[in-house]
Amino acid sequence: MSDGVFGSSRVYHVVGEGISYKSYDWFFKVKDTYESYIDKQTMQPLKFVRNVNEGGYTIYNNVTFKHDENKAISTHGEFKVPSCIQDVLSSIYYTRNLDFSSYKVNDTIPVNLFLDDSVYHVYIRYLGKESVKIKSGSYNCIKFRPLLINGTIFKGGEKMTVWVTDDENKIPVLVESPILIGFIRAELHKYEGLRNPMKSKTG
Repeated sequence: MSDGVFGSSRVYHVVGEGISYKSYDWFFKVKDTYESYIDKQTMQPLKFVRNVNEGGYTIYNNVTFKHDENKAISTHGEFKVPSCIQDVLSSIYYTRNLDFSSYKVNDTIPVNLFLDDSVYHVYIRYLGKESVKIKSGSYNCIKFRPLLINGTIFKGGEKMTVWVTDDENKIPVLVESPILIGFIRAELHKYEGLRNPMKSKTG
């Protein structure tokens, strides 16, 4: 993530990449790039780019959001969207800014998501707090599950579990999810340049 400017707005420029191990490329090669420009004031996306190649299945979509007109203009046309719409990447940062202290375990938090020229009404299920121990240390975490959209890699439903630090940073510590073939597990390796003290690390 880096700071940037989109039009007249100051934004967070976020890029997410996913690639398969070379040893698996012969079987199911993955090379995905997601890019989002998120308004710093509203935490809503202004532009989203999806460039996907998963086992020969390709998608390219370049989306500009016109929030004052409730429109999303993509590579393929113009679409009506509800207010507070998010893209795949901006929804992660939206979730990190939620005040989970106002929710009870198993509460769901609605999210409007625009993906592949369609609007999805998904949610985040709050699962409470939990201590997590990984290679980089032990952390007090907030635990939740996003409702996933069925796709070529991830299975739909509440299959993915996410743990983020239980402090003002809300840094993702651990992500686990089954995929089409196998299972993924992503752990926090290191962090730097935090805006707030890392209070959740316990060891």
